[in-house]
Amino acid sequence: MDTIINAFFNIDIMRQAAPLLLKGASVTLQLCAVVVVLGISGGLALGLLASSKNAAVRLPAFVFIDVFRAIPPLILLILIYAGLPFIGIRVTPFVAVCIAFLLNNSAYFAEIFRSGIKSVARGQTEAARATGLSPAQTQAYVILPQAVRNVLPDLLSNVVEIVKLTSIASVVSLTELLYSANMARAVTYNSSPLVMAALMYLVVLWPLVRVISRFQRGLSISS
Repeated sequence: MDTIINAFFNIDIMRQAAPLLLKGASVTLQLCAVVVVLGISGGLALGLLASSKNAAVRLPAFVFIDVFRAIPPLILLILIYAGLPFIGIRVTPFVAVCIAFLLNNSAYFAEIFRSGIKSVARGQTEAARATGLSPAQTQAYVILPQAVRNVLPDLLSNVVEIVKLTSIASVVSLTELLYSANMARAVTYNSSPLVMAALMYLVVLWPLVRVISRFQRGLSISS
């Protein structure tokens, strides 16, 4: 038992690794803020395009969504970071992660937004147009607010998945939380920094998971 505690819960090693892990956590939070905004923005645009009645607009959006939902995000990240230099384009690890997450997450958010838009009754559109609202105003003021409310738990769940997925950034040597924990583990020859990193993820994600659960229960009761 003492051996297990020393290997995974060594308080002295955790204390020594704390500054490095806190710096990594800061990078992770910055990365999450950027990729979530990019993913939601791109997903909303794609969701609107995929909901268009114009096939010339809708079909390319569906192709984009299907392709980037099918490509594993880790492969996409490595392809961008290690592949682009072969055509003369070099990007930093942070930029490579942002591009990969924009392409991948936009596709998933697009499907969520499209489902939300489809869940709004057609009569809402007809009623809004009857009051004199333009198609753009109808989408912005009538359809999208209801669509977002209908799929809010799914949106939040996807945000949680994105935060967890940012750990793959370590493969391109971005000094986020997991990469920092691995560096500390390599120096100390102890797994305690990885346990500490897991606890830090838990502190960040657990409240969001609880919020999602409350939304889901609330929607179940209201329905």
